[in-house]
Amino acid sequence: MAHDHTHTENNIKIAFFLNLVFTIIEVVGGLFTNSLAILSDALHDLGDSLSLGLSWYFHRVSHRKRDNAYSYGYKRFSILGAIINSIVLTVGSIYILLEAIPRILNPEAVKADGMILLAVIGILANGAAVFRLAQGSSLNEKVVKLHLMEDVLGWVAVLVASIVMKFWNIPVLDPLLSLGISVYILINVFRNMKEAIRIMLQGIPMNTEIEPIEQEIRNFEEVLNVHDMHLWTLDGEYHVLSLHIVVSKEKRLESLACLKEEIREALKSYHIEHVTIEFEPEGEKCCMQEC
Repeated sequence: MAHDHTHTENNIKIAFFLNLVFTIIEVVGGLFTNSLAILSDALHDLGDSLSLGLSWYFHRVSHRKRDNAYSYGYKRFSILGAIINSIVLTVGSIYILLEAIPRILNPEAVKADGMILLAVIGILANGAAVFRLAQGSSLNEKVVKLHLMEDVLGWVAVLVASIVMKFWNIPVLDPLLSLGISVYILINVFRNMKEAIRIMLQGIPMNTEIEPIEQEIRNFEEVLNVHDMHLWTLDGEYHVLSLHIVVSKEKRLESLACLKEEIREALKSYHIEHVTIEFEPEGEKCCMQEC
């Protein structure tokens, strides 16, 4: 397990440095070629670098045990990183949109040869990062790999557009491509921000329904009733459930301990890792009944 943790951390670290170095090259190249499409993709890659850097940092932080400051540990710090990243990408994308719209009306010449060179380097750099993460088994690695695969496809689009502009004088392709990239970034930022806010507000995890979970618990013969049931997620992956279960007064502590373990085992199929159960004898008045 420690080896897997180190392997994942090294993969993300290498992908981060590959992406960051190329982002710097991309900014310089975008200014040199006068290509707004490359500058907008540089913004995208800057966001990726920030995501990778935060993923690397929070992958290390998330393994800290709970302490007096954070009783649930440090998993939710990754959501803070996602929100910061989303804000940076939103501001940058709006700036690129404001630059792209006037250029659509008045296209400026770009240096297609430089764009072709940068596109090839972009495909190789991002492709190398994807290859590094290809064998990764952790969810973190898989998500980052998909993000970088999108970058590779974006650079393929830049390469095709730059080749077209090398042979045909269609400079409007550059701001149009920039516009498409910026809109694409904003759509994905909106999706990520929506999920991050849902997690911060302790909403029920995405793609999870609470009714089947409650029914799963009620199916146990010993369970007479269920109430005060709350389901949320720390970081989108680690889910937490708390609930009150009414049982017969005759139930002994030993049998309740077995029931508790059986319920926890049954809830693993719903990816719920942390379950807190309070048992109540039948007839007891609970002030949390309608909470």
